[in-house]
Amino acid sequence: MLLRLLYSTALVLLASLTMPPSHAVAQAGDADQPGMIPNPADEQLDPRLQRQMVFFRSNEPPGTIIVHTSERFLYVVQPGGRALRYGIGVGRQGFQWQGLLKISRKEEWPDWTPPEEMIERQPYLPRWMAGGPGNPLGARALYLGNTVYRIHGTNQPQTIGSAVSSGCFRLVNPDVVDLYDRIPMGTKVVVRQQPTL
Repeated sequence: MLLRLLYSTALVLLASLTMPPSHAVAQAGDADQPGMIPNPADEQLDPRLQRQMVFFRSNEPPGTIIVHTSERFLYVVQPGGRALRYGIGVGRQGFQWQGLLKISRKEEWPDWTPPEEMIERQPYLPRWMAGGPGNPLGARALYLGNTVYRIHGTNQPQTIGSAVSSGCFRLVNPDVVDLYDRIPMGTKVVVRQQPTL
């Protein structure tokens, strides 16, 4: 009986080692993988998270960016009660915030220098990384005021719709390029954790 139990346990362990990890297990360590280059097929989001025009009620003028962290969406207000909606990744528990800022800087293929606080939490991260497809900031970055936060692309497209970042908002690269081209410097950004009625 004991021999049969040991044999069964060994088979289960062997099978788990040879099977590909589930999406949930794979996602656990995906938040920070500098140097990983996303496959374009991976940037095809679930239809719910894809960039799309939606009905959107707001008192903000057209062109304003509104981020709803709890919904995992970024909206660019359009005329006529509509908005262009993008699926995003947001800050994980303890790293979510809200406020009112403006786009203070824009960069194509930005370099990445993790802040000291991030290095303390994750000492395995590089101290600096040149911009490019494997850079965690992705293809574009829009800097929010004089904070360390940005709206940026990602080399981890499977994290869109999740809460995994250190407070920044990430989009798949095609979406962040689209947003970058639409949004001028000085654009107002409203970050909300809860939707308003």
